[in-house]
Amino acid sequence: MSIFEILMLVCFGAAWPVSIYKSIKTRQVAGKSLPFLVIILVGYVAGVLHKLLFRYDLVIFLYLLNALMVGADIVLYLRNRLLLVKESLAAASEPKGSRGEA
Repeated sequence: MSIFEILMLVCFGAAWPVSIYKSIKTRQVAGKSLPFLVIILVGYVAGVLHKLLFRYDLVIFLYLLNALMVGADIVLYLRNRLLLVKESLAAASEPKGSRGEA
């Protein structure tokens, strides 16, 4: 167990609640990248596997916590993307005069 590994995971982990809160409040996907989130998740899963296979210690819980938060952000991204697509389809199917256009 390294203090530097713990510090790294705590610092990265501190950003995820803010990102999750923003995803919930704004319901926007702008500024987020699904491939980026998946890459981060894969990195945390690799950290968990390393701890399980080679060097088990309590730091595994930080990896798991961060992976859960990234997973939650991915779910919110997908939900928000679906909402955006539904809104776009609804707006496209409205008759032109029904939105107050002249």
